[in-house]
Amino acid sequence: MTEQMVIQIVRDAFYHVLLIVGPLLLVSLTVGLFIAILQAATTVSEQTLTFVPKLIAVFVVIVLLLPFMIQTLKAYMIEIMNIIAGM
Repeated sequence: MTEQMVIQIVRDAFYHVLLIVGPLLLVSLTVGLFIAILQAATTVSEQTLTFVPKLIAVFVVIVLLLPFMIQTLKAYMIEIMNIIAGM
């Protein structure tokens, strides 16, 4: 296993992690920003008001994107197994 192979495997791993987690973080950030603006406009400072909507939004996105996430992880795992088998 060369140094270039290791770098490529780590680069692909980071790419797949960002591809899977990116939409979840984006939705959480968007909902959190919306709730923060709403709280600032209404001077409501309830902590659960930010947590519960983010939790629900992330759960909905996970349910909707689960087939994509599984397919992406499966493709990456097959790629890693082919690399291991080729050694």
